[in-house]
Order: sequence, then C-alpha cells, then structure tokens
Amino acid sequence: MKWLAVDYGDSRTGLAGCDAGETITSPITPQIEEKSMNKVAAAVTEAFAACGAEGLVCGLPKNMDGTEGSRASKSRRFAQRLANTAGVPVVMWDERRTTVSAAAILADNDTFGAKRKERLDSVSAAVILESFLNWRAHHPGEEPPELVRPEQ
Repeated sequence: MKWLAVDYGDSRTGLAGCDAGETITSPITPQIEEKSMNKVAAAVTEAFAACGAEGLVCGLPKNMDGTEGSRASKSRRFAQRLANTAGVPVVMWDERRTTVSAAAILADNDTFGAKRKERLDSVSAAVILESFLNWRAHHPGEEPPELVRPEQ
C-alpha cells in the first residue's frame, strides 16, 4: 500500500512517500511553503492524489516525556482538516526526535545551509513514515493505534 507522510509545520511542511510494497521511503521536494492550515491541507491532498497514495500519516510532535503540548494540539487540528479535505482517515504517529534524525541524515550526506533547510522537513517526514511502516511490518492486519477520521 502506498502511503504519504506529513511533517506539518508553521512555515514549512515536509512530505514523504513509499512504494506499494512499503519498503522504500523517499522525501518529496519541494516542501510546502504555506502557512495557512487550509492551504497546506489542500496542497497535501493534491500531492496525495498525484502520487497515488492510499493512506496518510501525520507526525504528532509529543514532548520527550510523552505528554502533548500546543504543537501536538495544532497537529491534531491539522490532521482533522486533512482527513476532511482528503476524505480518508489520517494516522497520527509519534514524531519525537525525527528532526534530530533527519538533520543527522542530511549531515551524513554533506547537506548544510540553504539545501538543508529546503529538505529537512521532507526528510523528517520520511523518518516518520519509516517508523510507521516498521510498526506495520510487525503488526500485520492491525489498525494503527490512533486514527483521525473524516467528520460526517
């Protein structure tokens, strides 16, 4: 099944996709450079349709102790808007330390400065997607722990 992952942010939103076999994840560039939640949801929905994805995963920025703050609340609101716009459930997935992992990946590939900024959120989305796909591989047939469904 093809999935599209979203690392939602105030200024930039990163996307990543996977192949139908759920084995290869790839950051999608360019990142979305919109600030309006409605415009970001519309752009993600367009990318979702364009890449032929069947499922959506949205990063949930929890605090290191597992609690949720204002960023998590905003991501939940975005996920609901995205579910309504795309018309499909959105998996909420813990994204703790994904930006740190993405920055390390980019550093390992000698990507710094403006190029790093252009790719960081998309690589973060790929890290989110890899984590989710790893969970799916170990929990075949199970529904993800947290789904945001479109409102009726």
